Amino acid sequence: MTLALGCIADDYTGASDLANTLTRAGLRTVQTIGVPADDLALPEVDAVVVSLKSRSIEAGLAVSRSRAADQWLRGRGAGHVLFKICSTFDSTDAGNIGPVMDALRADGGEGAVLVTPAFPETGRTVYQGNLFVGAVPLNESPLKDHPLNPMHDSNLVRVLARQSRTQIGLVDLATVTRGADAVRARLAELAGKGIGAAIIDAVFDRDLETIGLVAAEHRLSVGASGIGLGLARALVSTGKVKSAGAKGETGTAVGGPAACLAGSCSQATLQQIANAERVMPVHHLDPDRIITGGGEAQRALDWARPRLAEGPVLIASSATPDQVAALQARHGRDAAGHAIEQTMADIAENLVKSGVRRLIVAGGETSGAVVDRLKIPGFLVGVEIAAGVPVLHSVGAQENMLLALKSGNFGGAEFFSEALRLMR
Repeated sequence: MTLALGCIADDYTGASDLANTLTRAGLRTVQTIGVPADDLALPEVDAVVVSLKSRSIEAGLAVSRSRAADQWLRGRGAGHVLFKICSTFDSTDAGNIGPVMDALRADGGEGAVLVTPAFPETGRTVYQGNLFVGAVPLNESPLKDHPLNPMHDSNLVRVLARQSRTQIGLVDLATVTRGADAVRARLAELAGKGIGAAIIDAVFDRDLETIGLVAAEHRLSVGASGIGLGLARALVSTGKVKSAGAKGETGTAVGGPAACLAGSCSQATLQQIANAERVMPVHHLDPDRIITGGGEAQRALDWARPRLAEGPVLIASSATPDQVAALQARHGRDAAGHAIEQTMADIAENLVKSGVRRLIVAGGETSGAVVDRLKIPGFLVGVEIAAGVPVLHSVGAQENMLLALKSGNFGGAEFFSEALRLMR
């Protein structure tokens, strides 16, 4: 296998988002869970997205896992590697975007690295280095209340500078609109000044195409699925990849019982849960009892099992920002998050043992815990359910399954129903 593009994603739902974007742009794509084992049989593809659960772990561990993924991808011929981060730049002043970027940049001998979380299609734009979520700056969006990585600064030059050992520059929109040659010249200028990374503005899809053309000439880039789209289009337009079309593949139908798990506390997911209550049974977990060992997983399973034969069910640990803050105050942020993630993983594991073969998971941390527990090594990327969320068909797993892994903010109000309709 010789890869045209290698990607390292810092969470599983973001990896699915990127894999979906690359597939839509014509690249044959597989998403793996962790660095693949040498004996994992993968089909012939153009791109591999290695999914890591490294966004919120200790920075040194995130670096070591990312370097191992980079080594695996380079060993399969990837001349360019994209370090895929969240489109809302989820991180703290300790990392992990900066430390991972610094390590991969050093390993690859890169000059100045282009960095952008912009993806206009999903309402993420960058102007003068500031990230906007829809019409508002990042620090005024709901992400200011993120339970793990609250974002209080929209200026990404400042945000990344607090995490990285290198100086951070800016390639502004005026430069981007002048085309690829202007971006190349600006990047060379910054590198000549010893600046190791540059936030690059992007407001329109055509900006991503310009960025992709320049980024593809280098060994490393950092960003969300928008820069992935730019890279994919550049690979196709320059003839390095022959487009395979945008359909994707998920193999044969799976059938069997279906279940939904929601751990995200985003406003979008809370609305999706409320809408799901009109069409399927929904069980709300008690977070306090989860943390104190009150047997919540078993109660949820006892509730779900007799209902699975009648149709899909949804089990939710999601809560409002005020409820999350109060829970963290009582039990501690890390302890609360870990206990809830592992409870959702317990539930998922036992639902699969009970015959569930179609599983929808909302929330990045929840998705990571669930997929790790199920020990699924990879996925073929199928049809798109919503922007950034494809149907995934398991590869190399003990059970033949369809999954959807949804970032909290993704999908429309009827996401769960729409996903189930496409997962047959």
